[in-house]
Amino acid sequence: MSNTTVARGRLVAAFAGALMALTSAVAVAAPGEPGERPSFCDHDQRSTPGAAYLCAKTNDLVDVRIGDVLPTQPSLGYDEVFYKLGRYTLGKDAVNKKFDDWCEANGQVAAATVSPAAQLKDSSSFTCKVAIGSETADSIAPMKTVVIGPQGRLYLTDGHHTLTSFFETPDGGADTHVRLRVLGNLSTLPDGKFWDAMKANGWTWLEDVNGNAIKEHQLPKSVGLSNFADDKYRSMMYFARDIGFHEGTLPFEEFYWGAWMRDNKVGGDWNRNDFPAYLAALKTVTQAQVALGPNTVVAEGKTASQLDVLPAWNGGSPEDKGEFGKISKPYSDAKPGKLGYAIEYRLRTGR
Repeated sequence: MSNTTVARGRLVAAFAGALMALTSAVAVAAPGEPGERPSFCDHDQRSTPGAAYLCAKTNDLVDVRIGDVLPTQPSLGYDEVFYKLGRYTLGKDAVNKKFDDWCEANGQVAAATVSPAAQLKDSSSFTCKVAIGSETADSIAPMKTVVIGPQGRLYLTDGHHTLTSFFETPDGGADTHVRLRVLGNLSTLPDGKFWDAMKANGWTWLEDVNGNAIKEHQLPKSVGLSNFADDKYRSMMYFARDIGFHEGTLPFEEFYWGAWMRDNKVGGDWNRNDFPAYLAALKTVTQAQVALGPNTVVAEGKTASQLDVLPAWNGGSPEDKGEFGKISKPYSDAKPGKLGYAIEYRLRTGR
């Protein structure tokens, strides 16, 4: 055997060994710290279902098919979704609010132009005020968030109601795309440690509508109303925004307030199909919120101050002004409030 043949054999063996080592490293990537990307990023493309997201960095904006995202909470405030669907299907706006909502969720502020045949699932049929690539800190701030999990799975941490509304809208659906902001990349962690990190960061809500603990495997597998339980207390807290508390940055803030309302029987029971009764309950609940001292523990060790309670009811405005004044307008008004839309949609659809 010639020296050339031997050299070639050694070269082939060395190349095969290196290839096997690389394949092994990719197949069993070692767990990393939260926010750490897999070691193969920037130099290897894998044909796994979530490959497009495995190398996403914190604060990246990633395009997703909404039917592919995985919820991190077991319930929704159905009435929040009913408000959005009512606004989208029974709206009195010059431009359908769904296009504004999509543009805002996509980091583009609001709709700019909308063709007569525009559809939510076809983003080329309308334009937004901020072009892709020209986003600002202010335009990105309202975007919904996602955590990249093992195998590149997408775990939605904020935006369950918004994406469910897009999912349920006649011209939307599971194939509708929208961008989400990456809150963290935990794709290198095995499942157990991944969920430990999610809980430690407060990125999942593992309680049912009665306050009972659930396991992560009991979470819904997709957005869409039928996949979630209906949490009436979470619904009330959506309407309570800027009346009893201000929506802050704490994940699942409305669920903490909902637990306080449920456990303390604040507001009693109310007829969700009766506008005056619902509005009266909202007033009672929000007045009870602002009556709490800032250091009062609301739920899960969180204080009223941490949960952004307002210093004065309705922001200090009289009852017929401010946010309560807006929400007090029924569907029959030229500019209905959120509650009016929600109840009208519920009554018309029987949902």
